[in-house]
Formats: sequence, C-alpha cells, structure tokens
Amino acid sequence: MLPVNFTPGPSQVYFTAEDHIRQAFRDGIPSISHRSKSFESIYREAQEGLSQLLNIPDGWHMVFTSSATEVWERSIENLVNEKCHHYVNGAFSGKYFDFAVMLGKNAGKSEVAWGSGFEVPAGPLDSEMIAVTQNETSTGVSVQNEWIANLRAYNPEALIMVDGVSALPHLQPEFSIIDSLFFSVQKGFGMPAGLGVWLMNERCVEKSERRAKAGYKNGTYHTIPSLISNAKKFQTPSTPNVLGIYLFSKICGDFLRRGVETIRRETVYKSTLLYNALDNHEIIKPLVKHKPDRSQTVIVADTGDKTGEIFEFLLKHGLQAGEGYGDGKKTQLRFANFPAHSKEVFEKLSDLLTRFN
Repeated sequence: MLPVNFTPGPSQVYFTAEDHIRQAFRDGIPSISHRSKSFESIYREAQEGLSQLLNIPDGWHMVFTSSATEVWERSIENLVNEKCHHYVNGAFSGKYFDFAVMLGKNAGKSEVAWGSGFEVPAGPLDSEMIAVTQNETSTGVSVQNEWIANLRAYNPEALIMVDGVSALPHLQPEFSIIDSLFFSVQKGFGMPAGLGVWLMNERCVEKSERRAKAGYKNGTYHTIPSLISNAKKFQTPSTPNVLGIYLFSKICGDFLRRGVETIRRETVYKSTLLYNALDNHEIIKPLVKHKPDRSQTVIVADTGDKTGEIFEFLLKHGLQAGEGYGDGKKTQLRFANFPAHSKEVFEKLSDLLTRFN
C-alpha cells in the first residue's frame, strides 16, 4: 500500500478522484472539443461549484491556466505598466517578485525572514499592483484577511493580487478587499497537477483593456481580454486540460456535499493536534514561532539533524512527510493539511511524532 502523502503539492489525491477519472474515460471526456457544448457544460459546472464553495460575489470572473505559476506571469504582463510591490516571506512569494523583475518592471518588495509574518501595514505604497501570498507553502506562514484589509485601507487604488495556493478551500477569501485570487489544484483540492484557477474582478479586466488601448503589450494568447471573452462563453482561448477541469468540477461538488464548514473545522482540529505535538516535543519544533502567523494547511517542523531519521521513521509507519524547501531541505519537514488528509491519519501522525525521541 502506498504511504499517505503529506508533501504540500503535489499532495495526497482526494479519495473520490480515481472514480471521477474512471467515469470521465467511460464518458469520453478526454477527447471532447473545448468548443463543444459538452465542454461548456463542464466549465459552467466548475464555475458554479467554486462560486458556491468560496461564496464568490457577482461580477467576478473565473478563467483557467496551466498553473498558478502562469498567473504570476500573466498578472504582471496584463496589470502592471511600471510599478508593483511584493510581500516576500518565502520561496514562492519570492519567485513572484522575481518574475516581475525578469519582466522589466520597477518591482519593490517588503521582505522578512522565512518563518516570520509581516508587520501591520502602516502607510501607502507607490504601486499599481500589490502581490500577497496568503499561505507561503515553503515556510508555513499564513497572512490573515485582517492584515490584507489594512493593506487595502492604505492602498485603495492599487490592484491587490492574492496567491491562494495551499490556502484554499480552508481560508474564506474576503473578496471585497482584493481584486484577484488564484491557485492551483494539486494542493487543497486534492487533484493531479496541471491546472490553475484565476479569479478576478472588473478592475483587473478594465486595467488590462486600458493597457491594450494605450499601446502596452499584454502578452500573447492568454491575455486577460482573451481569457475573459472566452470565459463568458464558458470556453478557453486554447485547448485546456479538459480532464482536469472536469475533475475540478466534480471535486468542488464533493466538497459542497461534505460541507465547506465541516472541512474547515476538521482542518483546524488536525492542525491543532500537530502543533500541540510539536510545541510539546523536546527536539522537534514548529518553524513558525508566532502562533497568529501559523498556517493551518501547511505545518513546517524544524527537525535539525534528525530530519532523515524522522522521515524514515514516519515512512516505516505508512506516512510520507514532505521535505523542507530550499535552505530548509535538510533540517525541516513539511506536513500538508488538506481535505484529502483524514482526522485519523493526523491523529496517527501526531502520536508518532510524540513518540519519537
């Protein structure tokens, strides 16, 4: 039997995914045209399911990309004339900033040490677009909606982009204080990798359209105007991951039947178990010391020179920890806490870590 995968992406696949994929092949889904009525129905089902799951307000658009990484590039190309600002506290928020630099933008950043949160925003930023990674997968630091609300209060005109990878569907987005939210499906949605979901409001669409009229280049095929004009017909500019979108629509339906509030309560229960085990352990400790900054969906443990030993100990008991990221690869382990991970498996994980010495 395969071990339970705690790597925070690609992570454990949701238990219904295999049956949905089998049904998709029985129904010929991988072979349908992305210009067909069948595909439009799948797109519509996915959009309606996610809208219910996250309580997305009217006036927001949903488009599909190849990944969340693609959205980093597309958002900068389509929404920044000159200046953007990035809040960086780990590898992935740092890469979003790096993309802006590579694309020739005047990119600023507010950077803190890995494992740390940000101070409360205290003033406006000279920026057209502000990028926030709500849940930094490399470090297990979470940015709360209240912090983003303060950021918005000081920057009412800037577009606020939220990287929601590994935060969703646990965290309920506050759509009134942001302009865009995006994620990929191989984490909290328990799917194979290869699909990004990008939500945006009309302010983003209007900014991209103004740029085009002013002679700025928005990129090539996947510009916001192109993505949106196709999305209004429940289509995509180019041939998408049809199987992935079909599976996403079904997983959203599964989560709705399970109940998003149930999922969120279970996520809190599981994270509380694991953090308690780490806080009370003699040699294994949480990387994030300040409790309000701790992610409930990606828990990072400082494991020091015992990292390899702990990894093998857990694997022997059918649990595969995620390796640390970057400089923490040899001294940390990461544990995903997504809907695909049961309460029982977290109880087992917490018990095993408590026993390790």
